[in-house]
Amino acid sequence: MHTQPDTHSASTQQTITLISHKLCPYVQRAAIVLAEKGIEFERVYIDLANKPDWFLNISPLGKTPVLLTGQQAIFESSAICEYLDDVFKPGLHPEDPVTRARHRGWMEFGSSVLNAIGGYYNAKDGDRLNHQAGLIQQKFEQLEAEISDGPFFNGQHFSMVDAVFAPVFRYFDLFDQISETDFFASAPRVRQWRNHLSRCESVQHAVAENYTQMLADFVLQRQSELSKKITNELLPS
Repeated sequence: MHTQPDTHSASTQQTITLISHKLCPYVQRAAIVLAEKGIEFERVYIDLANKPDWFLNISPLGKTPVLLTGQQAIFESSAICEYLDDVFKPGLHPEDPVTRARHRGWMEFGSSVLNAIGGYYNAKDGDRLNHQAGLIQQKFEQLEAEISDGPFFNGQHFSMVDAVFAPVFRYFDLFDQISETDFFASAPRVRQWRNHLSRCESVQHAVAENYTQMLADFVLQRQSELSKKITNELLPS
């Protein structure tokens, strides 16, 4: 961990529960922030294909994550992460207002990379697959021009942008095994950043140990061009 929670905050006395889905990258963001701040929390997993009524009552958009703190439910990962950063100090955002605003912009950029990744694993033919791979590479090239010399996005300190991109990079633990594309060929600093984040305990513990196998099964079910590259060895036993 890279930060310590504010033990004087009244909210630290409340039970915190993270309503989760096992593959959701937005859940991972919240779990990573909670871990980086040393906040103890419980996780409750739901099936997004069969959402229980109690979940729909607390998640207006029907999405994970939802954070339960005391009697309150906070939905949407960005709202959850901002709440945690406001309440549990020190913060993961930079102090400088302009830098902080730019970080929030790059967090949104992270969501756009996730959208491109979704287009990649859902592509129905080779041309579309290659097109989406090119979009992802372009986005990493944009990142390459922005990130620091590391080890984190903004230098020596873990930030909210790191919490956003760690789940993005985790997809490539599978893609590296089934794709011939080197997504980081033109982004060596992004590659180093990815590798460093993968060694952080908060990132490692944000998912189950068999996450990559579950992701392979998920991609297989897409019946997409990428699905054809999934072998039995990659699937859950």
